[in-house]
Amino acid sequence: MKRLFTITLTILFVSFFTLNATAQEKHGSTLNLGVGIGGYGGYYKYANRSLPVINVNYEFDVAKSFTLAPFISFSTFSNDYHDDSNNYTYRETIIPIGVKGSYYFDDILQANPKWDFYLAGSLGFAVINSRWDDGYDGDKNHYRRGNPLFLDLHVGTEYHFNNRVGAFLDLSTGVSTIGIAIH
Repeated sequence: MKRLFTITLTILFVSFFTLNATAQEKHGSTLNLGVGIGGYGGYYKYANRSLPVINVNYEFDVAKSFTLAPFISFSTFSNDYHDDSNNYTYRETIIPIGVKGSYYFDDILQANPKWDFYLAGSLGFAVINSRWDDGYDGDKNHYRRGNPLFLDLHVGTEYHFNNRVGAFLDLSTGVSTIGIAIH
């Protein structure tokens, strides 16, 4: 995984600095609102299942074809347990916070202006709040926590309905989302 990430960053760095300058749309100043699924990897691995996720980020231009997007996500789950004659519930809320860097390949791919294509990486940490019902005296360390720090890779596309609104699909090693982009 580290090798794949290093190769991807190297390709992005080299292509970023060796491209000829051409007129290109700005990708920043975009509010992205998405819903998705968090898989077994990353900060969700201790849940032992995929979880529904809400994600919000605001993308701004840093350089030609490169953006940064601070983000926050939200997910929650619960499990019921039976211990002797009692029922208990475990609840957990996960709030990942971080920044996503995206490089757009529209110029290289000579993409139609209605389409954007990108590779990205996100770095952040997950704030985790977990609790058992009062009175539970079993193994409170039943769930093994993933590392709250994470690094995810993304590949995505956006289709622009007009200059103000688009729809995106972001496939990731952490949380894959689909949503609306407001420019």
